[in-house]
Amino acid sequence: MHIHVAVEDLEASTRFYVAMFGGAEPTVSKSDYCKWELSDPKVNFAISQRGVRPGIDHLGIQVESDEELTEMRSRFANAEVPVTDQTATTCCYAKSDKTWTVDPQGVAWETFRTLDHASIYGESRDRSRAPGVSPVACCAGAIPTGAVHA
Repeated sequence: MHIHVAVEDLEASTRFYVAMFGGAEPTVSKSDYCKWELSDPKVNFAISQRGVRPGIDHLGIQVESDEELTEMRSRFANAEVPVTDQTATTCCYAKSDKTWTVDPQGVAWETFRTLDHASIYGESRDRSRAPGVSPVACCAGAIPTGAVHA
């Protein structure tokens, strides 16, 4: 899968993605463009019709263990952006542990470990919302305030 994000500040964005990708430098780096060709992480792609504005809702990296989730949370923190954690949350018909952040352009990112299937799409974030977190739909429920959905 190919994901392309338009950015305002290439330098800040490059720092963010280098940190998020565990220190991997871009394979192509130009004055107006950077590209990473990664074999890890794998991509999990989903679509939904849930009454929100069409377009990119958020991007994510799925992990297989608590250790990997902790590592990804550290990568987000190393990018010097706010992070928000969720444990045993129900979203997208699954129970998951998650960490959310927002890149320098306002694109929401999650890293998650699926724990089990769920029979419902998701839970309201209103009852379990952390301070500074906007009350929006299930999957986007832990995005720090000020995030922009594409």
